[in-house]
Amino acid sequence: MNLLLLHKHELQKDGSVILRDSRHHHIRTVLKSAARDTLKVGILNGDTGSAVVGHSNERETRLIDIHCTSSPPAKLPITLILALPRPKAARRICRTAAELGIEQLILLNSYRVEKSYWQSPLLTQEKITDYFREGLEQAGDTVLPIVQFEKRFKPFVEDHLPALCQNKRALIAHPYSDSCSPPPAPEPTILAVGPEGGFIPYEVEKLRGAGMQCMTLGQRILRVESAVPTLLAKLFP
Repeated sequence: MNLLLLHKHELQKDGSVILRDSRHHHIRTVLKSAARDTLKVGILNGDTGSAVVGHSNERETRLIDIHCTSSPPAKLPITLILALPRPKAARRICRTAAELGIEQLILLNSYRVEKSYWQSPLLTQEKITDYFREGLEQAGDTVLPIVQFEKRFKPFVEDHLPALCQNKRALIAHPYSDSCSPPPAPEPTILAVGPEGGFIPYEVEKLRGAGMQCMTLGQRILRVESAVPTLLAKLFP
């Protein structure tokens, strides 16, 4: 955790914040901060800055002199369309995506996505936001990616995806494509990543019909949690 994320509603009338959750535990056991130490903090969806430890005991940590006036790191101009991952892998994938600075995540149904995944308590809006926060705290960012759930593949691809792809680099990560990844470029991008095993041919054709192009990372077929950071690293300078 390289930055402590604070919520605006946590600010007391005197400008201080009292922490009694995992952030307090991190300050006590990992940072081992004491009174008058300065910490890097940020306001969720706001600016970054610093705070001073007023006091810290077994029960709570009080932060004072909170000043946040610096902008967070710039986002990558990318919308990641991700077939709903295995619940146990979702934390790692979403955390990494937030670390790398994606703007938006669309979680999409796919033929190879187990129906039970949509009922998993590990894949709720609240949990995904928690995973994002972990990534932001690691990267020193404050702005949460937008997350969207799309449980119906065909209506989303036919009715909404074409508009999303307009004036953007629109790519499908497909291990059996003949086309390599394009050169890195800081341009608005839509990237679709399938489930383990990839999108089925019908889905690939539907995505292509919406204006997307297939690309491959080469002969090695990666797990989704490895493919996502590799793709983002290849697509942006």
